[in-house]
Amino acid sequence: MSVPWKAGATPGARTGSGTGHRLGRPLLYLVLIALAVIAVLPLLWALSGSFKTISEIFEIPPRIWPRHATGSNYATVFSDIALPSWLWTSLWVAVVSTVLSVLFSTMGGYAFAKFDFPGKKILFDVMFSSMMIPMTVVVIPLFVEIAALGMGNSYLALIVPGLAPAFGVFMMRQFIVQSIPDQMLEVARVDGAGEIAIFLRIVLPLLRPALGALIVWNFLASYNNFLWPLIVLSDSGKFTLPLGLNSLSGAYTADYGVILAGSLIASVPTIAVFVGLNKQLIEGLTVGALKG
Repeated sequence: MSVPWKAGATPGARTGSGTGHRLGRPLLYLVLIALAVIAVLPLLWALSGSFKTISEIFEIPPRIWPRHATGSNYATVFSDIALPSWLWTSLWVAVVSTVLSVLFSTMGGYAFAKFDFPGKKILFDVMFSSMMIPMTVVVIPLFVEIAALGMGNSYLALIVPGLAPAFGVFMMRQFIVQSIPDQMLEVARVDGAGEIAIFLRIVLPLLRPALGALIVWNFLASYNNFLWPLIVLSDSGKFTLPLGLNSLSGAYTADYGVILAGSLIASVPTIAVFVGLNKQLIEGLTVGALKG
């Protein structure tokens, strides 16, 4: 004879649990749909606004779809302003910064994870504590240091301060501790492999998920950076894309259609990087979950 419910349970409790489960899933879907709409609606409005005139952008009540779509805003972006130059500057600075910062972060994380040296714990604690300090607190001392080194108003000023971010070193250290056993490295050393060969041929291939996540994080941080370039760059010919788009907005007037068109063009590289490294990003944030 089959037992309809476990010992000690009541039919009412079983029914209530099943009802709650059936009601909870549709409610969860509704919440997720609402959040998706909230996230997508501004992007849809920006896309629509990039094909509108200024008067139509501010008409009341607002319309999602333009009455008379125009491509003049995109024509202005490529003909009357230096957006291609701003885009190129942001792209190559972000790529160089990402490559160097990922390399140095991986090397630093590997050193903290697998080597013992004097002051290791103190240095790691200082590095870890630095992540608690907001960028706005150190931006003035950092600018004074960059100016003293003669790198003011230069592309080096955009790249050098982020060569070894504390978050990147910490992330790679945690991933290496969990993913690469000491025995594997010892076997390679016994076989005669040097430390550089071990790092390039054994460590790096095993860090692919973490590297993908770190590449996305570093690229987006450098490409979208606004405050630091605003402080160190004074030559408009060296503006990055965020600074260039900001310069389109004057004290009393702004061509918002052109700004929206430029902003949408600016989002293409970030979307491409995220889509291209989406799998590695998810794996890096899950497999390499941060723990002590």
